[in-house]
Amino acid sequence: MHCGKTVNMSGKLFLENLLRYNTACRQLCALCYKEVPRTRRSTLGSSAYCTKLSRFLNTPKWCNETLIMVSISQTRLFSTKLGKGSGKTKIPKPKAKQEKQEVEIKQRMSVAELAQAMNKDVDHVYEALLHTTIDLDSLEPDSLLDEVWIKEAVKKSGMKYKWAKLTEGKVRENKDAVNRPPADPAVLVARPPVVTIMGHVDHGKTTLLDSLRKSQVAAMEAGGITQHIGAFLVQLPSGEKITFLDTPGHAAFSAMRARGAHVTDIVILVVAADDGVMKQTIESIQHAKNAKVPIILAVNKCDKPDADTERVKKELLVHDVVCEEYGGEVQAVHVSALKGDNLKSLAEATVTLAEVLELKADPTGLVEGTVIESRTDKGKGPVTTAIIQRGTLKKGCTLVAGKSWAKVRWMFDENNRAISEAGPSTPVEIVGWKDVPSAGEEILEVESEQRAREVIEWRKYIEEQEKLKEDQQVIEAKQKEHQESYSKERDSMSHLNWRQRKSAMYRANKQRMAFRPKERMENEQLALPVIIKGDVDGSVEAILNILDSYDADEQCELDIVHFGVGDISENDINLAEAFSGVVYGFNVDANKAIQQAAVKKGVQIKLHNIIYKLIDDLKEELSSKLPPTVAENVVGKSSVLATFYVTVGKKKLPVAGCRVNKGQLDRKMKFKLIRRGDIIWKGSLTTLKHLKDDVQTVKTGMECGLSMDKDIDFQPGDEVVCYEDTEKQQEICWDPGF
Repeated sequence: MHCGKTVNMSGKLFLENLLRYNTACRQLCALCYKEVPRTRRSTLGSSAYCTKLSRFLNTPKWCNETLIMVSISQTRLFSTKLGKGSGKTKIPKPKAKQEKQEVEIKQRMSVAELAQAMNKDVDHVYEALLHTTIDLDSLEPDSLLDEVWIKEAVKKSGMKYKWAKLTEGKVRENKDAVNRPPADPAVLVARPPVVTIMGHVDHGKTTLLDSLRKSQVAAMEAGGITQHIGAFLVQLPSGEKITFLDTPGHAAFSAMRARGAHVTDIVILVVAADDGVMKQTIESIQHAKNAKVPIILAVNKCDKPDADTERVKKELLVHDVVCEEYGGEVQAVHVSALKGDNLKSLAEATVTLAEVLELKADPTGLVEGTVIESRTDKGKGPVTTAIIQRGTLKKGCTLVAGKSWAKVRWMFDENNRAISEAGPSTPVEIVGWKDVPSAGEEILEVESEQRAREVIEWRKYIEEQEKLKEDQQVIEAKQKEHQESYSKERDSMSHLNWRQRKSAMYRANKQRMAFRPKERMENEQLALPVIIKGDVDGSVEAILNILDSYDADEQCELDIVHFGVGDISENDINLAEAFSGVVYGFNVDANKAIQQAAVKKGVQIKLHNIIYKLIDDLKEELSSKLPPTVAENVVGKSSVLATFYVTVGKKKLPVAGCRVNKGQLDRKMKFKLIRRGDIIWKGSLTTLKHLKDDVQTVKTGMECGLSMDKDIDFQPGDEVVCYEDTEKQQEICWDPGF
């Protein structure tokens, strides 16, 4: 309480003093704390007078200013100490106003980052954004927020924001391993050529290779078909060495053939003389041309009676493979792989072409190579078959390939014999990998294990950054889509009041509400979850390439839950049980304990060693998921010759006199009436008579009278068809290409 003028003293202090002297019925001025004369004393809220104030303001002796009532309902009272001597009290300084908490924000922050900056939990951010237009259901702790929502959350939390200072992030040093610069020509030495055998399935590629290396690989392979790339070093009687890559010939392994073509120097294109140019033959030619690799034509099966070598050469002209006989540069050799005829000429042609190409490599320095295939061996662990392209590989070398590294413990040749070193163009099996690298990865030698770990860490970091960019683009696209959808929905309801808007939104979202269990099953899309396991990385890659061509998602969705290299494990069974899926194994095994666990959990394990049989099995499994279709099977046909009426009680019923033209009419089955190509009626018969007798069936050539479960005006020439509905299993429309 004060005298109404500007006073540098709070009313609270005056009230405290007023209450202090209340027992003496005293009143003090808020400015000078002097007692107001008793004759002029008034109650709280009335006038009071102060001589000092009147002199200070140059007003008459008493200033009649109304005292202001100060509310003390929420004020904590405390006693004020009076000063000694002068009788004055010490006035405490008023507390400063509490400032809002500052939050450092950035342009793009996730929900978790914003919560951390606000020193709150994630739920607090959700609550702050509760009554905004943002879709909270789609927000996760790692979801990125736009600038407007970051500011809104801070503002609604009673805080204020400030932009974080831009700090120049430390650029991460590139730790990747790279190829060495080209070698000095003085250190280059001649190396064996790497030759790839290509061609159509069953044209004799593996048999040709068997004859060259005097082995029986084809007899050991399932169905006589090569299932993955095999690399072999063959020494000819002349002393020349040739490294052969035998690649699968059917469509499933086009990607593997492409990889094989890119690591080789010469392609031997095998074409059967009795079969000619086929689909995989054309693909092999294309791979060789893309890799800019010269071709030698091996016309196989020339010993067969229907062999036509000239037809083969002419067919190849269409694909720009011109033999020397027609003025081109492609050598053509007529061979019989089964009988071993003319193989020496083929080897000589290969060696001659290699000499022309002057193939050389640097056998010194750090090793460079390519992974041809990779697998997991029970005794050896992760194993790769590789072609060394530069340097000499020895035990103890540290290698990196993709996101895996190895300390070479053992090396084996194609006959599984241990070797101590492998030079350029040498195929070698490497043991000592920490993980299974992907087929086709480049192998590089590094100085130490520490360096290998740095390279792998860098490559994983780069992969994570690329994935983050992709995820960011997807998130931004979804947020934009949701914002546009929400804005469009709000605009369409802007003319409605809140009650009408709420009702309209309920009707619009009614179909999104939970269905009953039966309805949910009917509305769920059909899907087949699968788990793929293969013996080597190349086989798994080839299977996945086939599955990438799957284009029948509208019928049944194909969901690849997991894929990997190695035998079927307990983890695969658990995944299949969780997703109600099927486990497919290619050239792998499942031990007895795994099979028993699968039976117990109701999981199917399907093992195959021929890839197209695996795909056929997968197609059948997909087809079994589809609901059966109902087809009409016509049992008999008859034509209406005349119509007449029969009185039954008080009602006249129309009866058709018919002759059976095909099959028979069976009263138990369904019928339809066709008039000039249009179906007039479908249903069942009420009566079927031959002459005057009720009969069950009427056969071809017989006449009958029939009436239907609906009054129909028959006309001569109408056709009555007897049929039955049969269920037929649908087939998936996916065509894998073979």
